[in-house]
Amino acid sequence: MKNKKIKKQKVIIAMSGGVDSSVAAALLKKEGKYDVVGVFMKFWHEADDKGGFNRCCSPESETRARLVAKILKIPFYVFNFEKEFKKRIVDKFLKGYKEGITPNPCVDCNKEIKFGLLLEKAMSLGATYVATGHYARVKEGKLFKGEDEEKDQSYFLWQLGQKQLKRVLFPVGNMTKPETRKLAEKFKLPFKKIPESMEICFVPDANVGEFLKKRIKANKGEIVDAEGKIIGEHQGLFLYTIGQRKGIELSGGPYYVVGKDIKKNALIVASILKDSALWSKTLIAKNVNWISGKEPKLPLKILAQIRYHHPVVPATISKLNTTHYKLTFTKSQRAVTPGQSVVFYHGQELVGGGIIC
Repeated sequence: MKNKKIKKQKVIIAMSGGVDSSVAAALLKKEGKYDVVGVFMKFWHEADDKGGFNRCCSPESETRARLVAKILKIPFYVFNFEKEFKKRIVDKFLKGYKEGITPNPCVDCNKEIKFGLLLEKAMSLGATYVATGHYARVKEGKLFKGEDEEKDQSYFLWQLGQKQLKRVLFPVGNMTKPETRKLAEKFKLPFKKIPESMEICFVPDANVGEFLKKRIKANKGEIVDAEGKIIGEHQGLFLYTIGQRKGIELSGGPYYVVGKDIKKNALIVASILKDSALWSKTLIAKNVNWISGKEPKLPLKILAQIRYHHPVVPATISKLNTTHYKLTFTKSQRAVTPGQSVVFYHGQELVGGGIIC
């Protein structure tokens, strides 16, 4: 009796042309149990006479991704998500700044594009999984930090749920960055002198201020201290974020941004001598997502992270009302920023997160 050939499960790997996703593709191919298909996603970029491109999907990145797919002998396709990326990510980013908050587009991109649009497209094409080069780990429906603490990207994945976790693979999540680079050499992939970037991919030259100025009308207004005294003039509230020190045109200082009064179009600052105005013992979060799909019994002690690469700190989370939650820290935290994500951990496990408001 002849042995039946086991049908391989199709995996669509998002290939950005970077070392992480390329090694992830190589690992999947090496396993031998997957039918691996490489996909390069095209996102929106600013059209200008300089030929500026989104760093995540520049022509150079596409060329590298194609080359890696050729080396690995896997099919390669390009998905154009420019319109969707502009509407769901860029427009939301601009809307947030207009409202006086500091949004995180990378969090939205993971939910809406990589594990939203791409996942939907992959399933429609008969794929079982979508894979990426994220440094994170999935086990039994739970999401954990990546093995490499420095490169861990679980912070950006708090909006995922059980539907997505059943369909995603993170092949480099159990590795450190140096190990990934060594494997790139072993697989003979072309990644010796490619710099990494942690900046917002669609903002040219990482200059957020200039990007915003081109798209948001700047209404100058008063700069006031914590007591409400007028001490200067700001150039437009969207140009400032909580904790910012540079770019505040005041003599005396230094001064830090500690708040915004949207109704009065006023920027609130505090001098370095009154830095305490930047510290908060509590925060309010909205749009909270629990990765398990079920809200745990509250109040709950967790470890909270208020921005990427910020230390995780002990906190207690409780329900404020039907839509908002309250976090109380054991120690006050500096520059808690509306619009940024606060995520919740139990040890290495990411259990949920929300938007600071």
